[in-house]
Amino acid sequence: MNFPNLSALAVRERSVTLFFILLSVCVGVYSFFSLGRAEDPSFTVRFVVVSAVWPGATTEELQTQVVDRLEKRIQEIDYLYNIETTIRPGQAILQIEFQDFAPGDIVPDLFYEVRKRMMDEASNLPAGVIGPIVNDDFADVYFSLMAITAPGFPMRDLTREAESIRDRLQRVPGVLKAQVLAERAERVFVEFNMTYLSQLELSPQDVFAAIQAHNQLLPAGAWELDGPRVYLRIAADLSDQEQLAAVPLRIGNHLLRLSDIADIHYGYEDPPSYFVRAQGEDALLLGVVMRSGENGLEFGQRLGEFVESERSRLPLGIELSVITNQTKAITGAVNLFQIKFLVAVIVVMGVSILAIGFRAGLVVGIAIPLTLGLTFLLMKLAGINLDRITLGALIISLGLLVDDAIIAIEMMIVKMESGWDRVRAASHAWSVTAAPMLFGTMVTVAGFVPIGFAQSGVGEYAGNIFWVLAYALLVSWLVAVTFTPYLGVKLLPDYSASGHSGLYQTPLYQKLRVFISACVTYRKTVVALTVSLLILSVVAMSSVVQQQFFPSSDRPEVLISIQHPQGTSILTTDVTVRKLEAILSEVDDVKSLSAYIGAGAPRFFISANPEQPDPAFAKIIAIGHDEVSRDRIIDMLQAHIHAGAFPEARVRVSKLLYGPPVVWPVSFRVVGEDPLKLREIAYQVRDVMREHPHAEDPHLDWDERIPSMHLVMDKDRIRLMGLTPMDVAQQLQFQLNGVPVTEIRQNIRTVQMHARGQRVEHSSPEDIEIRTQEGRSIPLSQLGVFEVRYEEPVIKRFGGERFLAVHADVSGAQAPDVTADIWQALGDIRQALPEGYRIDIGGTVEQSGKADASIQKLQPLMLVLMLIFIMLQMRSFSGTFIVVATAPLGLVGAVLALLLFDQPFGFVALLGLIGLGGILMRNTMILTQQVQDNFEEGMNARDAVVEAAVQRARPVILTAFAAVLAFVPLTFDSFWGPLAYVLIGGVAVGTLITLIFVPALYALWFRCGEAPSQNAAS
Repeated sequence: MNFPNLSALAVRERSVTLFFILLSVCVGVYSFFSLGRAEDPSFTVRFVVVSAVWPGATTEELQTQVVDRLEKRIQEIDYLYNIETTIRPGQAILQIEFQDFAPGDIVPDLFYEVRKRMMDEASNLPAGVIGPIVNDDFADVYFSLMAITAPGFPMRDLTREAESIRDRLQRVPGVLKAQVLAERAERVFVEFNMTYLSQLELSPQDVFAAIQAHNQLLPAGAWELDGPRVYLRIAADLSDQEQLAAVPLRIGNHLLRLSDIADIHYGYEDPPSYFVRAQGEDALLLGVVMRSGENGLEFGQRLGEFVESERSRLPLGIELSVITNQTKAITGAVNLFQIKFLVAVIVVMGVSILAIGFRAGLVVGIAIPLTLGLTFLLMKLAGINLDRITLGALIISLGLLVDDAIIAIEMMIVKMESGWDRVRAASHAWSVTAAPMLFGTMVTVAGFVPIGFAQSGVGEYAGNIFWVLAYALLVSWLVAVTFTPYLGVKLLPDYSASGHSGLYQTPLYQKLRVFISACVTYRKTVVALTVSLLILSVVAMSSVVQQQFFPSSDRPEVLISIQHPQGTSILTTDVTVRKLEAILSEVDDVKSLSAYIGAGAPRFFISANPEQPDPAFAKIIAIGHDEVSRDRIIDMLQAHIHAGAFPEARVRVSKLLYGPPVVWPVSFRVVGEDPLKLREIAYQVRDVMREHPHAEDPHLDWDERIPSMHLVMDKDRIRLMGLTPMDVAQQLQFQLNGVPVTEIRQNIRTVQMHARGQRVEHSSPEDIEIRTQEGRSIPLSQLGVFEVRYEEPVIKRFGGERFLAVHADVSGAQAPDVTADIWQALGDIRQALPEGYRIDIGGTVEQSGKADASIQKLQPLMLVLMLIFIMLQMRSFSGTFIVVATAPLGLVGAVLALLLFDQPFGFVALLGLIGLGGILMRNTMILTQQVQDNFEEGMNARDAVVEAAVQRARPVILTAFAAVLAFVPLTFDSFWGPLAYVLIGGVAVGTLITLIFVPALYALWFRCGEAPSQNAAS
């Protein structure tokens, strides 16, 4: 390189070099212990949820009068990707997703645009619609979920205690949010004796007015005095039950108390819409969101100290328990990294010592912590935490960053064995290897550009792979050309001079030379075989290797989803939940058990989307002691399910998954307008899915229709009775469910008062009586005729279009493979679809397609960068072509490794395959540079090619072998395992093929096939 010789400078200014080595150690240790810790990298969840409530409305009415209007307003917002809407009687929930490439810093502005448009549209919605309500906290990931339980303790008092704990928890350093979750709304019930009301000729509306008049908080004026202003206060507070009972009611000239005609008691929302149990006891949850950039281990320690402190101050009978906590996952990941790091360092040092001697291996071993120390410093400056992604990237870098140190020290040894002094040999390493190593490093780094700059959720999640590898590899080059020559001068032993030519005349090198010469002689055969292997690997990758999106997590949680038929009441759903809780409570492997009835659990894991409210749905989270315990719990539950223990519901047991949320691995959406036609097509899709041996439990998202009872009234008749449909509806609501009257102010809560008739068991709706304005009671049967009609329990829309999904789990195969098979089998059905209907692929394939597309968009940029770096180094088209030709050779070894170890190829493995091309081209660049050096020394073409392969065989094989062994610890990791196998097979086999293929390709390109010269042979 024309740049000043840094190697010569480093060995000349030895005190300065030693100072920077010691400084690198110090700042590396400091940076490592001060880096933030987290389970997963922080990234922007581009979801926001909008809900609207319209009591009494059917799904069709909500769709046409509310949902359609809201969706049209949301479609006006930039970066919108999709709106998935779920409509149930009286309620609609819109889950809005923005494009993955929407910049993270403008996502809050997009959420604001949603909120603004919803506020604008609210005035245009029908009377009685509540909302729309925007929930932009949907993306919050709770660092910890804690349960507060107190058997026999009133829930309202427990809520006040929970609020006190929340207030103190919010003051813990590092807490962004502390929230009380799963609180059951309090109610004050006033239950009227309908007979008394009828006899007293007192209407409920008169009673409601009296209650409101005694509870309305209004200003009563103030006096302006010479001193302070004096406010006049009027007591209008019914928070005390005795005051409520004493509300006077005037009937003629008489006064009655409210308690004379009604029973008053405190309770809760009835029926509940959502509630939680922990260890079988009713519970409230405390959710903690950690502030961005905090050290997860230190924050977890502070949180643990807070929990212990709170337990000591809680009243007797109240328990505070931790359900989920990321601290354990972070601790396990960091500890595992340290173990794997130590193993990798020992392995690399061992390989180096065996190959090039103890002292040379020691130099390489010292270079590793120096490189990582400076890498930690750069991570600290860039604000990158230690998490699942960066820890894996650091372990990957261990297998790559030793290359430069090995090449530099090996070049020193070669020159010292040729009779050079150690200082001159150290300086020469810069002249010969610095440029190829630098451009080779740049090529390797460029291989990871797509993931570093991918505009997608997975790109944001896994993008730090690029930055950490870039830091580590560039620092490794700097260490190799500065610190390594200095350490070599200090630590390498004296080598006996054997001459340059004598170094490569050992029996092993002679055999290698003969083999390489044969490859050059039979160059066409070698190139043809290599290309054939590559083609065969491409075919195997697309047809034989299992396809995957993201692997399953190794966390100990077991997720149990309970789905009853649509329209099932929440209390019926709870019966099944209690059956499962009873089974799990007897299992020793279960460390923690929590149940969520009416909706999913709060987001405690970044890839787990909370299920939306549904009274027919519940979720149980059973946490095992470890991964083995988790698998035993799953097997036990599956045995109960297969034995038919829960015929009333679909019970599904699953693990947590890495990557974007995917509820069902195999899913197809049937899109169209007519719900009956959608069902007909969906049945056909389900039947095809059932024929696939690996599709488990294919089913429609919903199938049933729910009954509703319609009272068809003669409007003229009821008007003559002095009634209107509104009067009838209000009285029925009052008697059956109750109506809100006012809100009572109780401490920190505002409690809704509900008035209703005293509970009477009616054998049939006809027995209910309606009161006319004249005070007469009329049986409901006299108002009209009852008709039983069936209606849709749920409507789902995707992008504004109605759809019905067909789902299935997968067993014994991977979801993309099963989806591809079923999609092909659906060909005839898709061809015969009526106009306006179609079938879309959902599930894993849909999500993986988004992720892969974001990577593929940047592959041209990756290729251009690689070509630039290669051309700058090779300075010729022929050399550039030969280097690029070796890029895909790693696929041969990658496919072989995946098949041998039965590993799937997914998104994580794809990252390894993309980076593998850069790794192999780096080795080829060093090899081709040696060919050019040999040309300059006067060798003929054939000798230059053969001798280059012989001379560079030791460092290339050594670095490849060290990398392979360094990747081995990653094979035991559930997330990084497939990538590790790709790199192991690709580097090992690809390097060997490169040593054979490059000389043959060179010989074929330059037509140098004559016999080896006497000079080279000697």
